[in-house]
Amino acid sequence: MTKIKIKTGDQVKVLAGDHKGSEGKVVKLFRSKRLAIVEGVNLVKKHNKPSSENPKGGIIEKEAPLHISNLSLLTSKGETTRVGFKIIDGKKSRIALKSDEII
Repeated sequence: MTKIKIKTGDQVKVLAGDHKGSEGKVVKLFRSKRLAIVEGVNLVKKHNKPSSENPKGGIIEKEAPLHISNLSLLTSKGETTRVGFKIIDGKKSRIALKSDEII
């Protein structure tokens, strides 16, 4: 399995699918399934049954996961980039290949 180059907290842009062009922060990663939940993107409605905590039930909106192949990391200037690795001062660091800046 290839390495996932996106981490929790990264700013990403959606490249494909219904939410193409949307940007947001990665909230959670599911490494084994190669999925990521992005804040405010891919919202779905979930119907909840009435329970003791929520006596009325109802409909809530929550983020559904997106496949990481449909996401691209954003640089500090807001442009999409691929991710590479370089050893700087004895530490392995992620770098943006477009601008050569450390992420």
